Amino acid sequence: MGWSARRPYEPPASAITPEKWVLSRRKAVGGGLIAGGVLAAGRRARALAPDPRFAPGRALTEERWAESYNNYYEFSDDKDVVALAEKLPLRPWTLRIEGKVAKPLTLDLDQLLTSLPVEERIYRHRCVEAWAMTVPWVGFPLKALLARVEPQAGARYVVFESAAMPKVMPGLREPWYPWPYQEGLTLAEAVNELTFIATGLYGKPLPPQNGGPIRLVVPWKYGFKSAKAIVRITLTDQRPATFWSTIAPDEYGFWANVNPAVPHPRWSQATERLLGSDERVPTQIYNGYGEWVASLYSGISGEQLFR
Repeated sequence: MGWSARRPYEPPASAITPEKWVLSRRKAVGGGLIAGGVLAAGRRARALAPDPRFAPGRALTEERWAESYNNYYEFSDDKDVVALAEKLPLRPWTLRIEGKVAKPLTLDLDQLLTSLPVEERIYRHRCVEAWAMTVPWVGFPLKALLARVEPQAGARYVVFESAAMPKVMPGLREPWYPWPYQEGLTLAEAVNELTFIATGLYGKPLPPQNGGPIRLVVPWKYGFKSAKAIVRITLTDQRPATFWSTIAPDEYGFWANVNPAVPHPRWSQATERLLGSDERVPTQIYNGYGEWVASLYSGISGEQLFR
């Protein structure tokens, strides 16, 4: 094979996890799932191989870092929310899908997990605060769930509403926040093959501090777009008012696509800090997923797509 230049979104060779490490970890995780007899997403005791199309090109973040450094304002504005989030009751849990759909549904989470095929996706995750991690989510494409409710012709946006439980979420007492947490995507973004509903992490049930029992994962956008603890999904013809764009519209927009060349008003986005190592690496446009998503925005003008 001849030499070819590395494309801008591709990581250097030094950032790629050696294959033997990934394979050995997959074997270990798979064994743990079988031994435990239960996989949160789907309640199926089977090992999952990650989709190779979305190989992250960097080492996995250690589980202890990914599960202990979290933004979750319903509980606290501190990063260490594990103890508080443990009080969130993960069962029973229902998800309502409504709006401009032919077949609105209210689903028990366990019923949902046994009715859709699950897979593992190892994605890069980029916070707007310029820290990043690389983690293995377990779940299913959002597109598969939306197909069950049959979006109607007038549906243009998909709105995600997070749980608001004042008895266990002390952050809800802060009156200046527009609770409940709400985020949104265009329907085209929602049915993109990358857009994922996660119910597991590192081969285990999704921890509450990471958005369990069910959350959105949109890897080419800043992390605040990926709503946690989802209880309602609504399809609508109106662009929704989203949580952070309501609070600070000059700092956080509706689109929130990752771009190293577009700084946050208070800090640069040119590099990101990897959790665990604290190494700073160059930020990639669309977080490195431009191959799958850049075409979604080719016809949009007059809007800030990268904040």
